[in-house]
Amino acid sequence: VVDEFAETVERRGGKLMYEYGSEWRPVQEQRVSIRYRQPDGTLGTRAFTTYGTHHGPIIRNEDGKWVAFAMMDKPILALEQSYLRTKASDLASYLKVAERKANSSNNTLFADDHGEIAYLHPQFVPRRDDRFDYTKPVDGSDPATDWHGLHAVSELPNVLSPPNGWVDNNNNWPWSSAGAYSPKAADFPKYMDMWGENPRGIHAVEMLSGSKGWTLDKLQAAAFDTRQPGFERLVPMLVRAWDSLRSGDAQKTRLAGPIAALRGWDGRWSAASIPNTLGNFWGAQLWRRVTSPEWDDGLTVYARLEKVEPRDMLADLDTAVARLTEDFGTWKTPWGEINRFQRISAAIDHPFSDSKPSIPVPFSSARWGSLASFGAGPKPGTKKWYGTNGNSFVAVVEFGPRVNARAITAGGESGHPQSPHFNDEAVRYASGALRQVYFWPDQLIGHTEQVYRPGAPLTRQARP
Repeated sequence: VVDEFAETVERRGGKLMYEYGSEWRPVQEQRVSIRYRQPDGTLGTRAFTTYGTHHGPIIRNEDGKWVAFAMMDKPILALEQSYLRTKASDLASYLKVAERKANSSNNTLFADDHGEIAYLHPQFVPRRDDRFDYTKPVDGSDPATDWHGLHAVSELPNVLSPPNGWVDNNNNWPWSSAGAYSPKAADFPKYMDMWGENPRGIHAVEMLSGSKGWTLDKLQAAAFDTRQPGFERLVPMLVRAWDSLRSGDAQKTRLAGPIAALRGWDGRWSAASIPNTLGNFWGAQLWRRVTSPEWDDGLTVYARLEKVEPRDMLADLDTAVARLTEDFGTWKTPWGEINRFQRISAAIDHPFSDSKPSIPVPFSSARWGSLASFGAGPKPGTKKWYGTNGNSFVAVVEFGPRVNARAITAGGESGHPQSPHFNDEAVRYASGALRQVYFWPDQLIGHTEQVYRPGAPLTRQARP
């Protein structure tokens, strides 16, 4: 939903001009002043000249071209859509709100108490010429690369109440959002998806296809299923690479122990798993390799992973084993000793410390197909990995005459470290033990700590 346009800019007649088709247009210039607080507390001002074209603001210079950034700029409609969709009572009224086409970022799963479900693609999708590769800056001087309005909501790869009874969304491509009833990629422009399929999507679809009898308990268990299809596919390739080494090879001898551990691994995560530690450290090296500038081949990251040469796979395992040994004394380190949740500060830029309290998290990054996602890595000054993205909020919801739901939040509901609710959900979060959501007034009885009504003093209530 965002694109970059490489602009050809020249100074002509004392003015900055950019090429567009057979003409030269003036670059838009605007002087902007920004006030800021100085170290002594006083306010200072800095002025900047900003530049733009009809494609959008100029954000950088790359290879002699000024790059303009095109994105959704519909703040009022976006605010309206964000609010009014909370007032929708069924799928039809929700889709009516979606006609504002001001939701650019989110795939949406819809469900209501009428039994209607839907997967909805982001509604802000510019109409483009499919000949061009919009994953890279396109030639801004060619009018054919311009956006040509927006797609109608009906033109997007949506799925409305499919007969299989389920829809799925996990940052995957839309072509598997309802199993056999998903939209077909051949029916849509290629820019409707520029990332491809991910192992998490494969995992979810395999669990959902042909399934029946879903309950809150079953859905909660599914949300923390331990499979990682990415490793199920990649680790056997690594083992074959090791098997192909000649007997007596120094690398074959050096990696014999780690390979033996990975060979017998079922690809599942757990806090006690040593192979999961090896897999994640090796996977991190692989990921760095295929996302480096040298791999500018138009393939998705997951397609690149399977094209890594056997010798490079083994080299990355060598690096992973060496890193583990250096940081933890041995590569035989259980995953939970490394993968940690820590909440010790209210700071947005959270400080992490290996010497401060933290708890083990058994699940891994969604990158490898874990439905429970914990994106972790070493932080400045740490050897352990601390999570900063992934499962920030998890809920399972049953609609009906009476909504029944369970949920969990990373850490706790309060942002104040002094509050007992700052970190009281951390252990539940790590174990997938979702708490009951007190949705109805009678559910709050015995659980309310404070009551506030406008104009009245705050009152505290004793909890049994």
